[in-house]
Amino acid sequence: MKPVELRKKSAGELADLLRERQVRREELVLLLGQHKAKNVKELATVRRDIARIKTILAQQPRS
Repeated sequence: MKPVELRKKSAGELADLLRERQVRREELVLLLGQHKAKNVKELATVRRDIARIKTILAQQPRS
């Protein structure tokens, strides 16, 4: 996802999205370990998404 799209979401939505991406990252790591992953590049994309979400969550004012 692009940062512009992520900034439009609320903190709750970002937290849910973060959990989804973390679960997907764990699945991909397991698939890569078993040599069953179809798209190896997806792991890097998911990791970047997680970093973007965490950065935006940290930048948002706490309320």
